[in-house]
Amino acid sequence: MKLARVAGTVVATIKEPAFDDQRILLCDYISPDGQPSGGYVIAVDVVGAGVGETVLILDEGTGARQIMGLETAPIRALVVGIVDEVEASP
Repeated sequence: MKLARVAGTVVATIKEPAFDDQRILLCDYISPDGQPSGGYVIAVDVVGAGVGETVLILDEGTGARQIMGLETAPIRALVVGIVDEVEASP
């Protein structure tokens, strides 16, 4: 799993049926201290995250499809949690 901050939503008028009725978010990967670590990911939101929130991203296709209950779908990443706080050991 990776930490990310929700940067915005993705809107598509024509899309793969697996994305029907799914909210799609653009997320910016961050380090544990909240700094951008480079790179974006487009993820299906299964927890109701909003723009600006820190989230947990499951970035592994098979696990994402299993959570969605789909055998085959072009889904690689899911937002699986909203992070309240990150505490790192020194």
